[in-house]
Amino acid sequence: MNAEKAKIQMRKGILELCILSIIKRGDLYASDIIEELKSAEMIVVEGTLYPLLTRLKNADLLNYRWEESTSGPPRKYYSLTEKGQDFLNDLKHTWNQLQNTVNQITQENG
Repeated sequence: MNAEKAKIQMRKGILELCILSIIKRGDLYASDIIEELKSAEMIVVEGTLYPLLTRLKNADLLNYRWEESTSGPPRKYYSLTEKGQDFLNDLKHTWNQLQNTVNQITQENG
């Protein structure tokens, strides 16, 4: 088994949690989300992000609004819906439980 593939799968599994957590801080443009993910070493490309944002929007977890840009075409800014906030809270709770369980299992004795 390839460790790099396992790492990629783990990152994919928590990407929604990370994206929703970033958007919760305030309305954001997709490139801002990508920058924050990259700065945290959660590497993601536009080809991964945009379909995920669309899926989250279609599930009523995100809203978006268009805003004119002085440096190009209008930009789409994303924000959490109330349903998105509830979903994020559920994901955080699940993540904390999972993290505690994994830490307990993987701790070395002595």
